Amino acid sequence: MSASGGSLLARRLVQLYGGLVLYGMSAALQVRAGLGLAPWDVLNQGISRHTGLSIGTASIAVGVLVLLLWIPLRQRPGLGTVSNVLVIGLALDATLSLTPRPESLWARIPLLLVAVVLCGLATGLYIAPRFGPGPRDGLMTGLHKRTGRSVRFVRTCIEVAVLATGFALGGSLGVGTVLFAVAIGPLAQFFLKVFALPETGGPSEAEPISPILPAHDVPDPV
Repeated sequence: MSASGGSLLARRLVQLYGGLVLYGMSAALQVRAGLGLAPWDVLNQGISRHTGLSIGTASIAVGVLVLLLWIPLRQRPGLGTVSNVLVIGLALDATLSLTPRPESLWARIPLLLVAVVLCGLATGLYIAPRFGPGPRDGLMTGLHKRTGRSVRFVRTCIEVAVLATGFALGGSLGVGTVLFAVAIGPLAQFFLKVFALPETGGPSEAEPISPILPAHDVPDPV
């Protein structure tokens, strides 16, 4: 490997893990804001309330279960896939343990805004290195390939089912959920351009896929 190739790999790894840590932190800040969560975090919170697991541990457990669904769909995980499952959940719990929930609504609103922007930044940061899709995206693209339905349709069905299940389990729905749905796509696309890396042309690299981008904001095959 050339010096430039080694430097690029190091940068890709830093972006991958830095982005995943920031993603977990952003999810924790949205929990602390208490104004509504992203769909998968609504599910994670609902599971947490019924099992006694931390939200981060619930996130890891859900990620593992979703990965098992890859088997019949014949999806291939990458380094980013496995790292996504573990790092986000650990960073989420670590941040929750260090961050108190503000009592004032006027403190919670800016905290929510920071969380959503940070999530967009984190998404662009960790997708750009192209180390493989997150578990939830692999499920989405796998179902898209097996069923022949559009990515948008499959994505919508998954998100609605996850959101409804999480809400039924007691997960937090609110203005933050709506803000996340509206803002995360444009934010992530903006930061994908900011953190874009040179194409390496490696045959084993997967297309960049986000765990949270709305389908209409993501280029094919996402």
